[in-house]
Amino acid sequence: MGLELRQQLKLSQQLVMTPQLQQAIKLLQLSRLELLETVQQELMENPFLEEKETEADVSEPAEVLTESQAEEELVRNADWENYLGEFSSTSKQATGRDSEIPEEGMSFEARLASKPSLEGHINWQMRLSNFSELEIAIGEIVLGNVDSNGYLQASIEELQSMVQASDAEIESTIKRIQRLDPVGIAARDPQECLLVQMDVLGYDDPILVSLVTDHLEDLEKNRYKPLARKFKISMEELKEYLDMMQTLDPMPGTNFSSTEPHYVSPDVFVYKYGEDFVIILNEDGLPRLQMNAFYMDSMKGAANKEKEYFQEKMRSAAWLMKSLYQRQRTLYKVVESIVGFQRNFFEEGVTKLKPLILKEVAEDIEMHESTVSRITTSKYVSTPHGIFELKFFFNSALDLNDGSQVGSESVKALIKRMIADEDTKKPLSDERIGEILQDELDVNIARRTVAKYRSAMGIPSSSKRKQYF
Repeated sequence: MGLELRQQLKLSQQLVMTPQLQQAIKLLQLSRLELLETVQQELMENPFLEEKETEADVSEPAEVLTESQAEEELVRNADWENYLGEFSSTSKQATGRDSEIPEEGMSFEARLASKPSLEGHINWQMRLSNFSELEIAIGEIVLGNVDSNGYLQASIEELQSMVQASDAEIESTIKRIQRLDPVGIAARDPQECLLVQMDVLGYDDPILVSLVTDHLEDLEKNRYKPLARKFKISMEELKEYLDMMQTLDPMPGTNFSSTEPHYVSPDVFVYKYGEDFVIILNEDGLPRLQMNAFYMDSMKGAANKEKEYFQEKMRSAAWLMKSLYQRQRTLYKVVESIVGFQRNFFEEGVTKLKPLILKEVAEDIEMHESTVSRITTSKYVSTPHGIFELKFFFNSALDLNDGSQVGSESVKALIKRMIADEDTKKPLSDERIGEILQDELDVNIARRTVAKYRSAMGIPSSSKRKQYF
């Protein structure tokens, strides 16, 4: 059979994810801070993009363009007036960004202080005390094996493999470190930590020492009466011992934890104005982009290779601006839909949160569920009742006796409120909470469902919540 070349026509369809579409999808799911970083990076890399210096005239409403018209407008006018500011349910007064003026003769970095670490704090004390060079070397190894709660996570044998010292020298150094501030640091277990603190404070009562040494588990499980009988003391005397133990710190390293607080910058603000709710997108810090006129003019007389590069960068700039436009429009429409579905929440609070799924919002704004899922990822809204993630408003349903439904988050909020108001000497059981919900809300909820919701909120069982004093 001979080999030959032939030409053949074939018609087929396939789904292709263009780079522009990938960029638009990526922008949808970025958080606010990630979006700011992405835009700043594009400003640095793309010469066709620049930040507008003058604010748009808010007295004239911006014209809403279609996608094809938007790209033509970008190329023709090298600008997009108010391309983000139009997505607001009220006119937004243009405000300039505040500028920080450093103190005279001092840089901004020089006015910031770092948070002291546990290792640095103990090291400072060792070097100011009469620790020998060997003890300081051992102490540094010990501190390197202390967890965030202040407990030593290495055995004497493991420490000995890291530093040339005997068991006695290592143990002696650990005991000296345990008596530095915070007292009890580098203990192997809670008993040792508390006993060191008691020794420093002079708590040498044998009953108190026995409670810490042998009965921490009994205290954790509220087995007070057997302990009172064992030590032949009254419940009031036992309470005095417990009050003394409350002055001790079982986790001395937590005050030096390296975990930093996570600050949330809302993407959307929802305010109540009269009988309506006003939706305003948070544009603070987001650059207002426009096409660079200099490079637009330079493209006209450029050579072929240069023109190809210019056209690529110009299309990239246009797509970024259009993707930002679409992102803000989608975010506004999703929040507007959520406010419509969850109006009772915005009026009265979390106990009025209704069951809601992505499909309902997607059908309301005529978009795909995946788009709604992406735009609600890592996005936060500031409401009259606090700051919530957009995904918070989507929750499952529990059936009521009258055939209607209530949101699971509303039931969780009611459970939390009931437990907060309960008598601590007679805490509510899961079964009793279910009965109260049945009486007050007519909600069909099983005891195991109450237990599941309670565990999800980090609330202990009734036996552990009970207080005897």
